[in-house]
Amino acid sequence: MKSLNEDLKTGNFRQVYLLYGEEDYLKKQYKDRFVKAMVPEGDTMNYSYFEGKKTSVAEVTDLAETMPFLAEKRLIVLENTGFFKTASPELADYLKEMPETTCMIFVEREVDKRGKLYKAVKNKGRIVELDRQDEKTLVRWITGKAKQEGKQMTESVARFLISWSGLDMEQLSRELEKLFSYTMGRQEITAGDIREICTLQLTSQIFAMVDAVAEGKQKEALDYYYSLLTLKEPPMRILSLLCREFRLLMEVKEMERLGYGRKDIASRCGINPYFLGKYQAQAKRFRKEELRQIVEAGVQTEENFKMGRMGDVLSVELFLIECSRAGR
Repeated sequence: MKSLNEDLKTGNFRQVYLLYGEEDYLKKQYKDRFVKAMVPEGDTMNYSYFEGKKTSVAEVTDLAETMPFLAEKRLIVLENTGFFKTASPELADYLKEMPETTCMIFVEREVDKRGKLYKAVKNKGRIVELDRQDEKTLVRWITGKAKQEGKQMTESVARFLISWSGLDMEQLSRELEKLFSYTMGRQEITAGDIREICTLQLTSQIFAMVDAVAEGKQKEALDYYYSLLTLKEPPMRILSLLCREFRLLMEVKEMERLGYGRKDIASRCGINPYFLGKYQAQAKRFRKEELRQIVEAGVQTEENFKMGRMGDVLSVELFLIECSRAGR
């Protein structure tokens, strides 16, 4: 991101940019900043936008050949076209000969780094991966946004917001706007404010349910379950997510026993490193056999529902009661 900021600061733009990765918020922010910096406000003659997998390479290259109208540059933005996954040799070849008066910005979620188009952009311009940010970066960003609004938010409260609403910056941005409005008239934002008006992410609620089970807090686990039912979450989906969490706890516990390091455990289990410590703490609350019994109980619960032996709502409720007895 430093390279992008430097280009925006100096105005020395590359002819082609590729912004890709999972963090949609950052991709949108940088895309909008580049469009604003490269195209005069109101200039619709020299700015074109294409989106989706039906984008025509021929239409894009024809437009790229058109000289800008009363301006130095023509900008073409292409978003979520899938060109970097489907291999577009025509476009890759075209970039080598593209007029200097045309600039392109590609915005994608996934790319194939072995593809011809990726290599062509790398040779011609700048490629930046914009992925999920780590906790330290997000905390700094959240507290910085709060400060801009004249609010006070401690680092611990910022971390609580992340654990409550997730790592997605777009979602966090929406939650911050709600908090700024909710705390109008006072400066400090507290964890209580977050509990009161911020959206508790589904995965966070599932994690909280597992936490309650681990501590043997049956009523608390059931309260989370009833809350999810109120939000129209299907009981069998809740069960599936719970069983996935318990299977992950089994894997984490076993890999720790075998002496794997944090990085390897996170990678092999597909867990965001930010949350790994919480999984390790939860895993310590159960014996390996207890986790196995819970996972088996989950399979049996699903079978009972599918065979018509019990309703979905009640079967998951009983599953949670049984699990809570294993927690300590």
